[in-house]
Amino acid sequence: MIKVREKPLGHGLWEKTVELEDNAVAAVLLGRHDENLKVMASELEARLIVRGNEVHIRGTKEQVEVAAEALEQLEQMVKSGQKITRSDVRYVTQLVKEGRGLEAEALAKDVILISDRGKPIRPKTEGQRRYVEAMRNYDIVFAIGPAGTGKTYLAMAMAVAALKSKQVARIILTRPAVEAGEKLGFLPGDIREKFDPYLRPLYDALVDMMDPEKCERLIERGIIEIAPLAYMRGRTLNDAFIILDEAQNTSPEQMKMFLTRLGFGSQMVITGDITQIDLPKSRKSGLLEAKRILEGVEGIAFVYLTDKDAVRHELVQRIILAYERDEARGEREERREEER
Repeated sequence: MIKVREKPLGHGLWEKTVELEDNAVAAVLLGRHDENLKVMASELEARLIVRGNEVHIRGTKEQVEVAAEALEQLEQMVKSGQKITRSDVRYVTQLVKEGRGLEAEALAKDVILISDRGKPIRPKTEGQRRYVEAMRNYDIVFAIGPAGTGKTYLAMAMAVAALKSKQVARIILTRPAVEAGEKLGFLPGDIREKFDPYLRPLYDALVDMMDPEKCERLIERGIIEIAPLAYMRGRTLNDAFIILDEAQNTSPEQMKMFLTRLGFGSQMVITGDITQIDLPKSRKSGLLEAKRILEGVEGIAFVYLTDKDAVRHELVQRIILAYERDEARGEREERREEER
């Protein structure tokens, strides 16, 4: 990125003009109909105008400096092969605004895996980066957070990277057999056909990183195993990257059983959302019990992701916040009722 000029406009306003060197990079960075630029302008309450390959930024001295630095960070992300979303623009702009531009730079450089289709997979928020670092440094990692924060996806990327680099000999993906609103017994087919739709989110994440045919061959050979949690009982899992998804729906007994399957040369990642427990109210969540019992135990990491780490459609973040507000309001009303 070439900074062309900066000049005062009077009354505390400035203009900075930056030139984007590459037309292809500029097209991705600016977004369709310059939508990414509009997001940045809204975040900074500044004016950003595109003329050819030049972006003219008008606002206070601070606003134009932040916008220029954010554009530079986003340009580096595009050059490294990353597709830029409005959430990315909003997050990077906020980091730069808070004086944390180096964090945005670190995110752009932290590539976990290049998928079989050439897509670079990396953490997109500082919370996700801490999660990835925990997986690099601990044999057991718990990732707790709401939907859309990349808990399962990033664990899958780390697992595939470990398999490709021969750090592990196989990947094991599992979930507890607790249904969210429907009974597996009513689904057609044999036991595998019943569980296949239930385990589909794990498979979807996997094929986003690997060629589907290659993935199927690895599953057939047992190098990748996708199975219900009950299938882990009585086993010792050596040289494997093991992911337990939807762990909030385990019982304390299931969680203990799973954790004690850890063998030599293996790593476990346990993901869950404690706001979406589908167990009967009379049953305790194994994830909550593990948090109570194991937090602080040497060699085990707990990472907590928040709505700020949500990297799905930007509406997901708003939905999470709306539900959290509603739940908090319900809890307050319950307390008032009890006090009466």
